[in-house]
Amino acid sequence: MLNYAIRRLLLLPPMLLAISVAVFMVMHFIPGDPARLAAGPDATEADVQQIRENYGLNRPLVTQYVVYLSKVSRGDFGESFQTYTPVSEGIARTLPATLELTTAGMFLAVIVGVPLGIAAALRPHSALDNLLTTLAVLGISMPGFFLGLLLILIFAATLGWLPPDGRGGPLHLIMPAITLGLPYVATFARLTRSTMMDVLDEDFIRTAYAKGVPRYRVVIKHALVNAAIPLITIFGMDFGRLLGGAVIVETVFAWPGLGRYMLAAIIARDIYVVQGTILVFATSVVLINLLVDLAYGIIDPRIAYA
Repeated sequence: MLNYAIRRLLLLPPMLLAISVAVFMVMHFIPGDPARLAAGPDATEADVQQIRENYGLNRPLVTQYVVYLSKVSRGDFGESFQTYTPVSEGIARTLPATLELTTAGMFLAVIVGVPLGIAAALRPHSALDNLLTTLAVLGISMPGFFLGLLLILIFAATLGWLPPDGRGGPLHLIMPAITLGLPYVATFARLTRSTMMDVLDEDFIRTAYAKGVPRYRVVIKHALVNAAIPLITIFGMDFGRLLGGAVIVETVFAWPGLGRYMLAAIIARDIYVVQGTILVFATSVVLINLLVDLAYGIIDPRIAYA
């Protein structure tokens, strides 16, 4: 397993290099002049030229990329055009908020979705199963921004139970976590139901029942453990999606996270902020997928890493 992990980590730099090239080219070829946007509407042409010179935007693209790559290798993501502060400081300030929100949303998806899926698998085609299937479809179909605004209207504006925006205590986290995690509750419920139904039809499950093993032990120790591999796969994929897709929820609830920081930079064409945040997202997704792959061998020792 150690050799496999080392090989996967050695693939990380080429992947990030390819991502950095793609983002760099996209940011430099989309319409708009970042130097003019940074200078402001009242700036003179001399001011714009000075900004281009200060940030190296008047150099050839290849030179700009080589300089940028050399800085990134030292942990320097450049300086924001808008705030004139290091991008690394902005990432360090906003990344914990996004990790907090993403972890809360995924925690909600797992602790609610998996038990619902198990309950539906134990009673297939029952009224409970049909109800959970219908709710799962509704949960997947509902847009995040609509659900967030609906929660704000009910629990903040009407009832006054929860704060409508910002990051503070646990109460601030409830509505954003529900908005972010509810569609994935439906995903985990449907996947758990299908995988559990497949496993419950296996011979070893019938053998466990024939030996008199209590039902809860059969379901948890035998069926759920053997159905865990697909769930862990979806967990890793969805955690990466939540991490990068939390920008809508962060915008609705004014959550000071990395996605909102990146969105503001995209609007302002703050290219160094955009490149830095995307690299952080990409690194996080790759590392999460690596941890998921390593978890396979822990859950099922029969899996070999060739």
